[in-house]
Amino acid sequence: MGRGVGTLATNETTMTAEKCLALLREIKDAVFCTVDERGLPQARFIDVMGQEGERIWFCTARGKDFYRQLVRDGHVAIAGMNDRWQTVRVTGEARRLPDAEQRAWIDRIFRDNPSMDGVYPGDARYVLEAFELAAGTVEFFDLGCHPIERASLSFGGTDRCATGFEVTRSCIGCGTCVAACPQGAIEIADDGMARISQEHCLHCGRCVEVCPACAIKRKGE
Repeated sequence: MGRGVGTLATNETTMTAEKCLALLREIKDAVFCTVDERGLPQARFIDVMGQEGERIWFCTARGKDFYRQLVRDGHVAIAGMNDRWQTVRVTGEARRLPDAEQRAWIDRIFRDNPSMDGVYPGDARYVLEAFELAAGTVEFFDLGCHPIERASLSFGGTDRCATGFEVTRSCIGCGTCVAACPQGAIEIADDGMARISQEHCLHCGRCVEVCPACAIKRKGE
């Protein structure tokens, strides 16, 4: 798979959570991560079965460990990458859809994803139960262009978490971080202080390591 130029506008003024979730549905086969009873991370590939607005849905069988972990806790992290080197990462709390709606949701999932018939033929489909994710945080990351593009967003009323790095008032404007940034995402502004273009930042932390004034810190710390 070669790295090409990304075709999707990705800065935070144009990228939305809905577009990110639509891209995750386009990717479809994504890694879903939960925590097991021992507190250990577990990961598996699950199909994103549908998307509408700021919500996605998926299903799993009642006999699976994944099902028990979702019912017990609900917290899930999802990640997928397409052939354009664009990744979407979502974290949130999955909700099992109501009992009265389960069969209708499973029928809809099978209608929208015909390949499921070959895996769970006939009434075997009803061993599956449907879940939705309608609130959380999402990050888009495009490695298929230079400089890289990223957008950190939230949806469903979830507070957006601070990510990446920021320059504090201790900056002396020496330009060491500008020269060190692998994506050229830092510049010296008119006030003489360094500024990080968050939409191009790798979050690698190299600027923190080279700053002689210790003026760059991780957001939220």
